Amino acid sequence: MALELTEGQKTVLAAKGHLLVLGGPGSGKTTVSILKAAKEVRERLGPEQRVLFLSFARATISRVLEAIREEPSVGAAERRRIEVETYHSFFWQIIVTHGYLIGLPRRLSLLTPPNEAIALSAIRAAFPRSKPTKQQQEERAAQEDAERWRLARSKGKICFDLFGTCVAELLSRSEKVGKLIANRYPDIILDEFQDTNKAQWDVVKSLGRYSRLIALADPDQRIFDFIGADPERLKHFEEAFAPEIVDLSTDNHRSKGTEIALFGNHILTGKYKAAYTGVEFGVFVSNEAQAFAKLRGEVMAARGRLAEGQVIDWSVAVLVPTKKMMRIVSDHMRVKFGNMPPIRHTASIDMDGVILSAEIIAYLLQPGRTLAGLVEVTAAFFRGRNGNQPTKDALAEADRLEAALHKAQERAAAGKERAKASIMNAIEEVLDAVFALALSGDPDTDWQSVRALLESGNCARLKQVAAEARNIRLLEKGTVLRQALSADWRAGGAYRHALEIVRRAFVEEHFASGKRPETGVIVMNMHKAKGKQFDEVVIFEGWPRRAQGKIVANPDRIVRSNERIGDLTSARQNFRVSVTRSKRRTTILTPEGDPCVLLLPANDG
Repeated sequence: MALELTEGQKTVLAAKGHLLVLGGPGSGKTTVSILKAAKEVRERLGPEQRVLFLSFARATISRVLEAIREEPSVGAAERRRIEVETYHSFFWQIIVTHGYLIGLPRRLSLLTPPNEAIALSAIRAAFPRSKPTKQQQEERAAQEDAERWRLARSKGKICFDLFGTCVAELLSRSEKVGKLIANRYPDIILDEFQDTNKAQWDVVKSLGRYSRLIALADPDQRIFDFIGADPERLKHFEEAFAPEIVDLSTDNHRSKGTEIALFGNHILTGKYKAAYTGVEFGVFVSNEAQAFAKLRGEVMAARGRLAEGQVIDWSVAVLVPTKKMMRIVSDHMRVKFGNMPPIRHTASIDMDGVILSAEIIAYLLQPGRTLAGLVEVTAAFFRGRNGNQPTKDALAEADRLEAALHKAQERAAAGKERAKASIMNAIEEVLDAVFALALSGDPDTDWQSVRALLESGNCARLKQVAAEARNIRLLEKGTVLRQALSADWRAGGAYRHALEIVRRAFVEEHFASGKRPETGVIVMNMHKAKGKQFDEVVIFEGWPRRAQGKIVANPDRIVRSNERIGDLTSARQNFRVSVTRSKRRTTILTPEGDPCVLLLPANDG
């Protein structure tokens, strides 16, 4: 069935020069950009030329690829000539090919976020985590940037934060590189354009000298301020390229037949009507038992509606305000609760700790593992597990591990027994259990066996590693990691290169663009939902803790402490993004007696 285009979408298809397409969630920006790409392939591009679609998130990439596959008016030949990439993936290709032009070594490797966190942990530990002064923030940023460049220039290790800066410098220095890119990609589509930071904007300005740019943007969806997005970015684009501007903000294709998008727009103003089709509100009593009973009931009801409607590959997203709450909700859903069974789900958690826990298990799968080697990767786990916000406790734990190993080695060199209180004893006990394990050659079985030994051993530190490793999703049948580990075993009867394989697999996973959108029940932080869509969304926030009738704490709320203090624009934008991820129904759960302040009328105290 042919898609019925709006007047705005027809304007996009007819446009000849640079374009700025504005619209909210579900307004059809992505769909019309795909149709535009196919039209350009048919009518304007040479045989070897492509249309490039760039986005920030792999989740968006997955959705775009699915949309391209499912769009009946886009033929197979046209699909093959629409390349969909993340900014990171596209930038990395340019850096690897041309990085030597700005003084980078010929051999380059990616410094993954967890390993970047380890490399910068000493700098970050020297500054306060809580309420640093502006001067401290600037000094920390300067030291971090200097170390990133040192690692890049001396060791060829490039972290994500340098990608945009490197490519911007390359394109500013080399007109030839810019023309080569334009010859390959005469048309470049820029998704979520409002979120570009300064370095990315510098790249876009250079690309626009030779390629036609189509920027897709939602002015009311800037929730990535922490990466340096500028609220004036759309104005910058207009001034630089004088684009034709098409506004699709009144269109709604994602949740057609509902008022989900309308409610999302009203969140920005705080001016509400009595009810909205497709949006439901629920309250729960402010205690754990009743709060989670309410959440489970809503999730099970959503599953039931989608099953009854025979929705194929259905999805229900449970969106919560904080990372801490996401883990609590996920852990709660994994077990039986009263008469309610466990709810099978996936949790979209931060991957730093997960990746480093995987490296520890991979190290233990290899022959030649030693106590010193195990301590080294475990100390790295504690330094990097919290990403760019390392805790003092975690950093101190890493230092204790290394100090205890050094002391044990000194005593051994002097012919003395290790102290009975040494933390090395429990670690070595687990290592001995791993040595005694008979590996089978089946990666999944062997991986789970090692993880079980970490979990059941007497070392509290390795138990934390095992808990993080529960979230690894790369060992399912058919995955690249499983296949590579199997091949490694077949080649020599052992996992001789397990650690290298695991590190490479996570890099490839980061750049992968063919992954299908999530299905089933997914628990995630509200910030991680951007760029995604689901059949139903359940938004669930924390509740106040009271003593003698007064609120003494109010954690994990959509608005910090649920107070109307300061500018709430960012909170409203984030809430709107979460609400509008749904195609069919959004359910909002908030505590009775202290509802989310964003749900109250704007003029109500």
